[in-house]
Amino acid sequence: MAGIVTEPWSVAENGNASMTAKGSSRELRLGRTAHNMSSSSLRKKSDLRVIQKVPYKGLKDFLSNLQEVILGTKLAILFPAIPAAIICTYCGVSQPWIFGLSLLGLTPLAERVSFLTEQLAFYTGPTLGGLLNATCGNATELIIAILALTNNKVAVVKYSLLGSILSNLLLVLGTSLFCGGIANIRREQRFDRKQADVNFFLLLMGFLCHLLPLLVGYLANGKTSAAVLSDMQLNISRGFSIVMLISYIAYLVFQLWTHRQLFDAQDQEDEYDDDVEEETAVISFWSGFFWLVGMTLVIALLSEYVVATIEEASDKWNLSVSFISIILLPIVGNAAEHAGAVIFAFKNKLDISLGVALGSATQIGLFVVPLTIIVAWILGINMDLNFGLLETGCLAVSIIITAFTLQDGSSHYMKGLVLLLCYFIIAICFFVDKLPQKQNAIHLGHQAMNKVVTATGGGVFSS
Repeated sequence: MAGIVTEPWSVAENGNASMTAKGSSRELRLGRTAHNMSSSSLRKKSDLRVIQKVPYKGLKDFLSNLQEVILGTKLAILFPAIPAAIICTYCGVSQPWIFGLSLLGLTPLAERVSFLTEQLAFYTGPTLGGLLNATCGNATELIIAILALTNNKVAVVKYSLLGSILSNLLLVLGTSLFCGGIANIRREQRFDRKQADVNFFLLLMGFLCHLLPLLVGYLANGKTSAAVLSDMQLNISRGFSIVMLISYIAYLVFQLWTHRQLFDAQDQEDEYDDDVEEETAVISFWSGFFWLVGMTLVIALLSEYVVATIEEASDKWNLSVSFISIILLPIVGNAAEHAGAVIFAFKNKLDISLGVALGSATQIGLFVVPLTIIVAWILGINMDLNFGLLETGCLAVSIIITAFTLQDGSSHYMKGLVLLLCYFIIAICFFVDKLPQKQNAIHLGHQAMNKVVTATGGGVFSS
């Protein structure tokens, strides 16, 4: 029965459903990334016995889809935040309330997008399904970044993307290793290093692409104009972005075709595998497609609210935009997959937890960031890969300390605790950062070196 849609109304909605969804549980799971495995831990089985008694087929189809898509998650309690945010927008409620409600509404939507892409993977096959999962895995971050760009809020874009990488490397992975170590304190937790090594190679390459535009600012002398240095930085960033996108495409080929076995979710036969093996497609292909389009539009709407109200929320809450963008946005926006990663760490399945944290960080760093640079280029907005001295330093230390933490293929709670403490250190740094958003020292390159260092020490962005 694995892989076949058993509900009669689903088959009736799509006559070929049972044929296209066929396949063993193992075949379907090949198309699932760790991201999807993580999100599945927050889903709950739907009881459709009452809906089956509805005499009208169209209403039965709609109610069954509503049950699976809206109520089929443990985060369904947060869905009322979506209409609440919309109502508050048109009723003139204070903008910080709109900002907070929008963030809460994005949390279940991100998990549902993962669910819907996995449902489509039942019909498209493991390879195309895995490609779809990899592309939509960080749709929320990408949408927020593009909408912020259209509002010319380059600093918010850079902050939010940097925060996503830092939260995955330090917060998500740290929490997973710490909780997993505590829950399995009497036995050693081990994981496959091969997947982690690939991700770290790519993350270090991405860090190099951020470091070099920053160093261009130190090439200045008294005869070099700020405009020349700015153009150099911008052109370098655009060229690097193309290289980063090429590397991400190669990464997808490596992950989905040539070395798929390194990235397959754990297939251990133990007491925790029952919830994975029993999963089948619960909605038809076209239902999943239209639900995915609708969810994406709602994410775009809430993301627009977040971008429009972030400065007002910063003023009212007395928090810097950098702290909100780097710390709060990633925590709330990715809470679903983060919680799933921790749950699998409790179950001693660190390969899945590492796949979530490192895979998401790699996707942000090598796909979302360069794609945002390209989109800004198309829109005529000058956005570069110089994330500032403080921010680039945080990125470098995060990658290095995480790589050292995972170098021996084993884990205990102390490793997770150190990663968490590093994240708290960075959070404190940006919490006390009250400097206004202004131009980075790259535009002051013609000044003396001591002035450059003084200007960059605050860790602000160039635009």
